[in-house]
Amino acid sequence: MITFDNYAEKSKSIDFSSLPEVLKKGHEFVKRVTVNFVSRSAYDISPSIKKAVDQYFAKLNEFLATTKTVAPAKKEAKQVVKHEKPAKAAPKKSKSVNDKKTDVRVEWVERIPEELRFMKRYVNLHDKPKTYDQLLTFINSLQRAILEKRIRKTSPYAKQVEYMQKKLIEVYNGRQGESVLVRIAAKTQTEFLNLISKERIYNSVQFIKRFISLHGKTGIKEKAKKLYASMNRAVKAGKVEKNDKYAVKLNEIWKLLGAFIKDENQTRLAMDKEELNGLMGLVKDCGCDGLEGIDVPEDFEEEEQEEAPKGKSHIMNSMDFADMKFLTIGIKGKWLDLMGDPAPGFSAMVFGKPKMGKSFLCIDFAGYLSRNHGKVLYVAREEGLDATLQMKLNETNVKNPNLFVSDNLPDDLSQYNFIFLDSVNKLGLAPADLDKLRKDNPGKSFIFVFQTTKDGNFKGKNEFQHDVDIVIEVYEKGKATQFGRYNQGGEMEIFSN
Repeated sequence: MITFDNYAEKSKSIDFSSLPEVLKKGHEFVKRVTVNFVSRSAYDISPSIKKAVDQYFAKLNEFLATTKTVAPAKKEAKQVVKHEKPAKAAPKKSKSVNDKKTDVRVEWVERIPEELRFMKRYVNLHDKPKTYDQLLTFINSLQRAILEKRIRKTSPYAKQVEYMQKKLIEVYNGRQGESVLVRIAAKTQTEFLNLISKERIYNSVQFIKRFISLHGKTGIKEKAKKLYASMNRAVKAGKVEKNDKYAVKLNEIWKLLGAFIKDENQTRLAMDKEELNGLMGLVKDCGCDGLEGIDVPEDFEEEEQEEAPKGKSHIMNSMDFADMKFLTIGIKGKWLDLMGDPAPGFSAMVFGKPKMGKSFLCIDFAGYLSRNHGKVLYVAREEGLDATLQMKLNETNVKNPNLFVSDNLPDDLSQYNFIFLDSVNKLGLAPADLDKLRKDNPGKSFIFVFQTTKDGNFKGKNEFQHDVDIVIEVYEKGKATQFGRYNQGGEMEIFSN
């Protein structure tokens, strides 16, 4: 029976020229993901690669059970082994996929570099359906890491980071339907997984993080028992390295946990303040911020850091910032001339006197977005779902399966990419309400329509205008101008095609 562990040796006796084409390709795939049988890291880390390789072995075993595929040189090889004793030592010198010592040397670290964390997330996307909002969250996280200098141009993984960003943006901009099945080439998976496997977090640091998350709390007896058991298993399995520089600290925690579990009267896990400060300093030095209230998974997987620590300044060189690539929606035509090409999650306000065409403009824009860039909800609170709205929809010819209308703002906006509120005044929303809407729905774009006063200014506080990216004024019948953050001075004839 051929398995992953014995394949390197067993494959030497197989005549691959006699195999069906699908099995030949399977053999080449195994050679590629194991780097010619030297590394098993891709097989161990990636579930999709493991599944593909195991399926190949199953088909190969089935084929070999019914067909003789012995290589022509097999008998000669047996004779050599039989008469020359030194040849018995040969297998020890050759590298086998079941010998983990032949893998790329692992460097134990306190924190996995940001680039490798993103590469792991990227590889884990393979063969999984993802919504475009999920892809956008990934893209935004990656770009934020670049902006905040957590990923630099001088990084040894700069090439891989640029590749991830490019591919993700291509998938997002080519969106079709509500979700996409992400496919990543086997060559890329192998390359990324081999890089990921070079650095691993000290298991001791992970245990220390879990301990700190329990410190000073009550009702954590069961969690303490699980942590204690996990530490015992790790030591027996050799997962805590002999040269681990935090082994002494880990031993202190182990003793403290044991005493806490045995003492039924002790309800709070506590340690000497000086010792605790030492542990907190250790974890702080490793870059593991935000420990308060964390619940570290027992499989030692480090949680992804999505948000930057609050209150910290982010400084970067203007040359680097000028070279950064940001994701935009991809707006074209007259809408590009009016407002430029904003990023996903933009906000806009539209205002103008009655009967000047602001609702016509918004409905036309909603039609363009829904036909080209995602699902749109148009909340027609001012007119309601009446004949007037129906007439505007028909006149602009915007009706399509991605455009939805409502006479009020629903609680759940998760399925929409763009939300129009016509009007903010009729919905009775304050600046704080709009701010909360945006924060509760990250990645979604909002277009706010405002009524105006007699002198032509929009009704409401100046905060409305200051908080949006795009400001469109319908200053006279059928004419709009834009003076927001993107394409200032852009103009459009509302009723022309």
